[in-house]
Amino acid sequence: MPRDWPVYKGYATAAARRGLVAAVVDHSLIHGLDRLVAAADEVEAAVGVLRSDPRVDPDRVGLWFFSGAGLLAGEWLDSRPDWLRFVALTYPLLATPPGVDDLVTAAEVIGKHKDLPVLLTRAGLEREELAGPVAEFVSAGGAALDIIDVPKGHHGFDMLDHTEESRAAVTKALDWAIAHLGEEPGADGKLLVPPPPAKKKTTSTRRTTPAAKAPVAVQQVPAPAEPATQPAPAAPAVPAAVPAPVPAPVVPAAAQPPLAGLGAATVAAVTADTPAARVIGREHAAYDAHDLEAFLAMYSPTARIRLADGSELKGRRFLREFYRPRFAAGRCKTEVVQRLMLGEWVVEHVISYDDGESTPQLALYRVADGLITDVEFRA
Repeated sequence: MPRDWPVYKGYATAAARRGLVAAVVDHSLIHGLDRLVAAADEVEAAVGVLRSDPRVDPDRVGLWFFSGAGLLAGEWLDSRPDWLRFVALTYPLLATPPGVDDLVTAAEVIGKHKDLPVLLTRAGLEREELAGPVAEFVSAGGAALDIIDVPKGHHGFDMLDHTEESRAAVTKALDWAIAHLGEEPGADGKLLVPPPPAKKKTTSTRRTTPAAKAPVAVQQVPAPAEPATQPAPAAPAVPAAVPAPVPAPVVPAAAQPPLAGLGAATVAAVTADTPAARVIGREHAAYDAHDLEAFLAMYSPTARIRLADGSELKGRRFLREFYRPRFAAGRCKTEVVQRLMLGEWVVEHVISYDDGESTPQLALYRVADGLITDVEFRA
């Protein structure tokens, strides 16, 4: 898969040596352009997972698109979440062939957000079918676009052309990315950042599926990271002092009828906090704050929502289209009256004020691997 190709591992390793965290994402475009929409959802999901990693700064992220993945850049140039510090494109494909479902193209939205830095690394000997759309992109971008030209470079020059010109272009692009993440490189090539505070060692059982053609999501971290090809050494765990357990009071058997005890245990089981409930809580917090990107980050790329009127939304892209005008209008207010939790399920009695009137509903959520996969509303 492309994430294992030496060229992309080389970019990631170079970024890591400069104090960044770099993730190379496999997505469905490797299987054909007819998978464009699925690839867009997969990249968005990968970015969400990366931003949730406690080792990285979720508010300083850049996206770097190569070759065919350039087709995915337009969505990010259009939406421009607050945490996105830059978009970089290297020898990108920017126009879909006839008959392929299209996303927002980069040329349509370049410059929409004046404060978003955009870098194009342009191959002078680019293939004709790619060079035309790139020229349109440059014309539309104007002053909003920074350009690194590689006059003697072919498409894939960083793999094919082993020249000083190619190496200089890669280095210059990486310097540009570091600068736009808010830190300047030091004399030794490392970032001028303080060492991270000591943290307890934590483990995670969450697994994510690598999504093919590799955009590189670059995230600023509080301190220089190890090269991407080498795992960081884990600090030895320091045993903590554990207080002696306090004996629970002994209650005589006759103090509580057996069935009442069983009922209390059942209520405790379905009202106690669970990992699924914590995910739903974060989703609700983003909803109340009108933070669309944080809200969508809680959903699986293939999430399904059945609304109270019987209509259905499938996939994060369609969730974005449905919820974006509601978030923009400030029509996001829901009160949770009661909640029950059991395993991966969360059931809530809610009162929705989205349309200015109070509407009681039941909301059923299913959570898997830390993301919401299914929601059903019943009025």
